[in-house]
Amino acid sequence: MKEVIIYTDGACSYNPGPGGWGVVLMYKKSKKELSGGETDTTNNRMELTAVIKGLSALKEPCKVSLYSDSAYVINAMLEGWLDQWIASGWRTADRKPVKNVDLWQKLQELISVHEVKFIKVKGHSDNEYNNRCDLLARKEISKLPAPETPEVTIDS
Repeated sequence: MKEVIIYTDGACSYNPGPGGWGVVLMYKKSKKELSGGETDTTNNRMELTAVIKGLSALKEPCKVSLYSDSAYVINAMLEGWLDQWIASGWRTADRKPVKNVDLWQKLQELISVHEVKFIKVKGHSDNEYNNRCDLLARKEISKLPAPETPEVTIDS
């Protein structure tokens, strides 16, 4: 089984608002970058999307070391939240519907294909590949229109 390293990051302005995601995939000496954005999204959706896009880019089952600075993604995987949500019919511990269930279900499909080890990295520090993913995500945001600010009228 091929061993692949994936770094991911998501970013969002105004949360919700324009968002972007970035991925760096590495296999042996090869490196590939992916990125994209959405006009109306959240930071957590972009973090999840980055992971999904990275895993979806793999053409065959792989052994993956996946690095993310997202506590949302990493804790869901390492603390067993995903398994608990599935067992409870996609409900949280306080019986509320799981947010971003569409993305969690897609991620669940992908981790059933690949052997994925999730690793937390410190965001906005000296990690070259995490910083690169952040830059890719922010470049995508810069391509999107800024959200409109509502007009404020003052009665006199």
